[in-house]
Amino acid sequence: MAFTSSASLYLGIDVGTGSARAGIFDEHGKLLKSASSPLQIWKEGNCIEQSSTDIWLAVCAATRAACQLANVSGEDIASVGFAATCSLVAVGEDDSPVTVSWSGDARRNVIVWMDHRAVEQAERINSYNSPVLQHAGGALSPEMQPPKLLWVKENLNESWAVAFRWMDLSDWLTYRATGDDTRSLCTTVCKWTYLGHAHMQQMNTKNTKAMDACGWDDVFWQEIGLGDLVEGHYAKIGKSVAFPGHPLGAGLTGTAAQELGLCEGTPVGASLIDAHAGGIGVIESVPSSNIKSQEEEKMEALCHRMVLVCGTSTCHMAVAQNKVFIPGVWGPFWSAMVPELWLTEGGQSATGALLDHLVENHVVAPLLANRAASQNISLYELLNRTLESMAREIQAPFVASLSKDVHVLPDFHGNRSPLADPSAKGMISGLTLDSSEKQLAGLYLSTVQSIAYGTRHIVEHCNAHGLKIDTLLACGGLSKNSLYIQEHADIIGFPVILPRERESVLLGAAILGAVSAKMYSTLQDAMKALNAPGQVFYPSQDPKVKKYHDAKYRIFRALYEQQVSFRSLISDALG
Repeated sequence: MAFTSSASLYLGIDVGTGSARAGIFDEHGKLLKSASSPLQIWKEGNCIEQSSTDIWLAVCAATRAACQLANVSGEDIASVGFAATCSLVAVGEDDSPVTVSWSGDARRNVIVWMDHRAVEQAERINSYNSPVLQHAGGALSPEMQPPKLLWVKENLNESWAVAFRWMDLSDWLTYRATGDDTRSLCTTVCKWTYLGHAHMQQMNTKNTKAMDACGWDDVFWQEIGLGDLVEGHYAKIGKSVAFPGHPLGAGLTGTAAQELGLCEGTPVGASLIDAHAGGIGVIESVPSSNIKSQEEEKMEALCHRMVLVCGTSTCHMAVAQNKVFIPGVWGPFWSAMVPELWLTEGGQSATGALLDHLVENHVVAPLLANRAASQNISLYELLNRTLESMAREIQAPFVASLSKDVHVLPDFHGNRSPLADPSAKGMISGLTLDSSEKQLAGLYLSTVQSIAYGTRHIVEHCNAHGLKIDTLLACGGLSKNSLYIQEHADIIGFPVILPRERESVLLGAAILGAVSAKMYSTLQDAMKALNAPGQVFYPSQDPKVKKYHDAKYRIFRALYEQQVSFRSLISDALG
């Protein structure tokens, strides 16, 4: 099939941790249909791996299923955009997978974003105090790509020798789709230490082009022991970059089009990391009364918003007109999400994953899961209803107060922001021998609140260092949980706006494609046209609720301080 310019639907593809999803949107940003396909994953200790072959097959299956559900053909699709987790892909010169696994299994050529095998390499890299670290909150996380690359070089010599390309997953997807090896400013800047502001003088959002990579820091790569990547003008990790939404190659190759069930030549935009796509898909979703009229004021209004992309983990995305360095928070990244603005990115490494871990491993979880299924509701909706019933039963002043005896520090997978402490651990205070349904409901509530206290810590920290956040927007799986969102509004004290289109990451990916097809002059124009607000959650006006959460927040902060103290005591004892 050949691509025709009369097509009017936008396809967004999002590869998450557990599945690949595809969504088809109309010209108003409304989701027509979506489909998903599960992904294989291997977990062995700190090593978490996937297969790019499996991922591409899942992308194709989800795309074909979405088209079938929407009753559309490839000729109806005007463009394609990709978003994905910031996982690391290794391929050889012939594009075949190169193993990144101790097992030697060639299928396992993707180091998943949440893999923490490179903690020691991250610590060593950070000890050099390179200037590029200023744009990563002062320290690289083991979830970023340089530590993972160094780990492979030091532990898998053969893989290091034969790998021809190291790519962020979303860049590999666009490469697989188009054959164009141009990397996105989003991935390279946010996860690879590329200095995007090296291109400030080349900025032209209305006529972008792939640019020679001039933002790599040779000294950094040589200093940390990866100087061989400098060879060939960084050919293995990106010798050309482009702004998100830039049209890549000649669109879909014939092979990719056939596999996806689309048309050869369909435009494909330079990619975004999934959280950043969520930001693009939601940040303009504010009620009309909140929108400023003048262009300058509109840009300033964007800088008062923070997007929470809440899924397995949570990313906290905020933009500013000037670069603001915030200790322990990633960025500022120039044009990594919204062109011409500096992105600041906080994060919590385990949020949805933490709730699943605590709830699904509880002794009563199977019983509750069966009950929820019989009522055709989620397990979490059942827990929300249980909490309301408990509050009525004991005449609690408000549901949130049911957590008064249980306090949680949610750093079960380290603290990404604002403490930048990957060695931080989770803590629970207030456990008893009770293992009832009510006990699980209370633990669940306390954990939800602890995640919200973590977001409050990030927001307060960012505002103390120069940002002006006063409005939150939320998207992702956890945003569908009304208790989760209301607790965030009450605890942080800001309204939380949900977008009309709840699949914001898919929409963000679709927006990239729409821009690549020249449906809109700029990414900002596409955002304004395709974003729309939905429900707004306002903070409780009850002063007792605020007083309660202020007290719990102080306990939350004290838990980490106690942990650091305990760590020191044990270190001294063993030293």
